[in-house]
Amino acid sequence: MSAGLTTAPAAAAARVRPRVPFGSVAAVAVAALTLVPLGFVLVASAGAGPAEAGALLFRARVGELLLNTVGLVLATTTACAVVGTAAAWVVVRTAVPGRPVWLALLAAPLAVPAFVNSYAWVSLTPAVEGFAGAVLITTLSYYPFVALPVAAVLRGLDPVHEESARALGLGPVAAVRRAVLPLLRPAVLGGALLVGLHLLAEFGALQMLRFPTFTTAIYDAYEATFAGPAATLLAAVLVLLCLVLLVGELRLAGRARLARVGSGAARLRPPRPLGRATPLALAGLAALVVLALGVPLGVLGRWLVEGSSTAFPLVELGAATLTTLGLAAGCAVLTTLLALPVAWVAVRRRGRLIRIVERSSFIGSSLPGIVVALALVTVAVRGLPVIYQTTALLLVAYAILFLPRTMVALRAALAQVPPELDDAARSLGVRPAGVLARVTLPLVARGLGAGSALVFLAVVTELTATLLLAPIGTDTLATEFWGHADAVAYGAAAPYAALMVLLSAPAAYLLTRRGIPEAVS
Repeated sequence: MSAGLTTAPAAAAARVRPRVPFGSVAAVAVAALTLVPLGFVLVASAGAGPAEAGALLFRARVGELLLNTVGLVLATTTACAVVGTAAAWVVVRTAVPGRPVWLALLAAPLAVPAFVNSYAWVSLTPAVEGFAGAVLITTLSYYPFVALPVAAVLRGLDPVHEESARALGLGPVAAVRRAVLPLLRPAVLGGALLVGLHLLAEFGALQMLRFPTFTTAIYDAYEATFAGPAATLLAAVLVLLCLVLLVGELRLAGRARLARVGSGAARLRPPRPLGRATPLALAGLAALVVLALGVPLGVLGRWLVEGSSTAFPLVELGAATLTTLGLAAGCAVLTTLLALPVAWVAVRRRGRLIRIVERSSFIGSSLPGIVVALALVTVAVRGLPVIYQTTALLLVAYAILFLPRTMVALRAALAQVPPELDDAARSLGVRPAGVLARVTLPLVARGLGAGSALVFLAVVTELTATLLLAPIGTDTLATEFWGHADAVAYGAAAPYAALMVLLSAPAAYLLTRRGIPEAVS
């Protein structure tokens, strides 16, 4: 009896001992993985003394790169936010003819790699080289990152918000500004953040446009000195710019609740007739699609028909296609699994540590692929030689680079799911794993699909990390295209570019497969 009295408190203490949620532990582990490239940059930069660092950073050339990079990010993200939001609004909220087709066409530019888009325009006219051309082409390449999440939010908005604003005496424009635009803010800012981070890491498109940024300068420095201090110090500046973007998006997005809780189901809003404005809306959408999709596809068709070096080596094309498909599918699954715990704690938890974990997952994607690749090569060679020159290491690099694409889609989807549903399931005795499988995942399935499709698209067209990390003998469509294009064999490069577009098109279409609800089509 005495022994029982002695062990009872210990057993009770064991029962009430708080457990660290598995999701939080997994989120911290994912954040730690994505910070490996940052650690590489910091350690490598610390190798340069203060005098050498000052001499390398405080130069006129670095100032020029800073102005180019910041100017391009500000101009392109603003343009993408305006163009993407306006296009999504016209397609989802108005009765413009052919709405499902237009929605699919809005996502289609994601199937065309930015470096293919750049060369298409450069081959038409050298006038696009420089800042103005870079803003134009990157906007045409990246505006879907804003248009698609905005369209998704617009589809799910209950018209009761606008109706309540109108009932309080607000006019149509004021009702939209006060009741609808705040609900679009997370989608717009999340998409703009993706655009900004992608621009910080963009290399191929800007190299073809002869517009120097930190990324192109880092690539040149790495080519000259491999892992010299100049390249790593420039990468450190790039990390600081990434942090500015992340903090700015966090401040602007706020922490307001967006999920709807109440009796009944959300209603679908009927499309608004355009009347005499219909031709103008159609002309605007058509111009956007022609510039973003028609020009690169038309030039690519010309390469295939008129290129003096055009050839169709079926064995090489088939091998590169299968390799690209396997890498893209594997990375889509891996990245989604890594993003799920981070997105969940970001939406469901509060606190400074949670914000740091969430923001950390975006840092790796702001670095050029070559920096991420060299960081992983260094870690593998010095600490884990068994994974050096393996497909697993390449998939990890992809996951670090493209995690934000899944994060933004999942975070937006989770924000629309009331946490009370989780609480209700747990009150009925369902374990956390069961809540995730039976309640949360079905409700965010569209976000999961969108995030996976975005990652698939990114891997199909990824270039720099693949060049450094792919095992010997592993060739993808992007690396084959770049090799031929770099040798000025544009006709030989054309079939690989065409296959990249064909592989990317289904994933881009999946992003809009349920784009327009049947009730309002």
